Amino acid sequence: MKLKTKLIISFVIITILPAVLTGFAVWGVANYHIKAIERTYGISGEEYRDFKQSIGTLSQIPEVHEFLSTMIIGVILILALTAMLMILWIYGSLLRPIEKMEIAVKSITEGELDFELHPEKDDEIGQLCKDIEEMRKRLKENAEEKLKNDKDNKELISNISHDLKTPITAIKGYVEGIMDGVADTPEKMDRYIKTIYNKANEMNTLINELTFYTKIDTNRIPYNFAPVRVNDYFNDCAENLSSELTNQGVEFGYFNYVEDDVKIIADAEQLMRVVNNIISNSLKYMDKQQPRINLRVKDVGDFIQVELEDNGKGIDAKDLPYIFDRFYRTDASRNSSKGGSGIGLSIVKKIIEEHGGKIWATSRPGTGTVMYFVIRKYQEVPIYE
Repeated sequence: MKLKTKLIISFVIITILPAVLTGFAVWGVANYHIKAIERTYGISGEEYRDFKQSIGTLSQIPEVHEFLSTMIIGVILILALTAMLMILWIYGSLLRPIEKMEIAVKSITEGELDFELHPEKDDEIGQLCKDIEEMRKRLKENAEEKLKNDKDNKELISNISHDLKTPITAIKGYVEGIMDGVADTPEKMDRYIKTIYNKANEMNTLINELTFYTKIDTNRIPYNFAPVRVNDYFNDCAENLSSELTNQGVEFGYFNYVEDDVKIIADAEQLMRVVNNIISNSLKYMDKQQPRINLRVKDVGDFIQVELEDNGKGIDAKDLPYIFDRFYRTDASRNSSKGGSGIGLSIVKKIIEEHGGKIWATSRPGTGTVMYFVIRKYQEVPIYE
């Protein structure tokens, strides 16, 4: 029941109910006393035709005094009862929910968000309760998200410190070796300088990846989405990959099962970053003497599915759900000997999600890993003139 309706009913009850009850009470009590007077004094209706005589006659009768006293008491009781009923009704429908909301708002002000506020009725007060409950939920979500972000930032600083410390320590050691004369031959000097150069490149790669991830995580990377013909794009991609992987002694296979006219909406540069990051991650953990990587492109209804398969050492089942998390590595010690920042796959996931797609992986330890991602097809809407 709406609040406006309640107020109207309250007004009607306060004005009409006492009058009705008083009228019935007066009628009943008056009939009783009139009959008692007629029986006792034998006064008929002729005695009341003259107003002054009627007043004089009635004022001398004790029953009339009793009647008036009874009526005054009755009216007072009726008004008190009506007021009590209205107070109870208003308290139950208005004041009690307001007290609950007051307690809830006080708890929110004090930072206590682990409670629930349930509306008792579907009216304006109930809607206000729902609004306060919705506000509490959002504040709690924001507080939990802030805690998570604070934890992630602390982890980010810790991981950056760890990953930068390793190459810096190596560079410092080789520079000290050069300064102390340990690199006393041209061959040693050349090896030391190359190592320093490689470690500096590792640091530069790490910083670049961190910078890119920060931009993409805060939505500061401008995407250049455009229709891309799937076959043309992945044929060029496969040609480049084949050349690069063959030079590294990696066998490469390319399988395309998509029709010629199929298109997707994508940022070609960022999509290539996805493929390169996945392949780079595969090569990093490759443990076979004859490494192999396969690229498959499939048509799966409304989506294009891309699969990148390797025959590396694989990923344990316990690690598989977390490989796209920022800085996650399958080795518990976070050994950086294989290089990389640990955020390559998290960048991949972010880019695919920005394309409206999804990415996941399957793996068998000792056999290899398959990375899958899907992107929705581009469908032109015909325009009829």
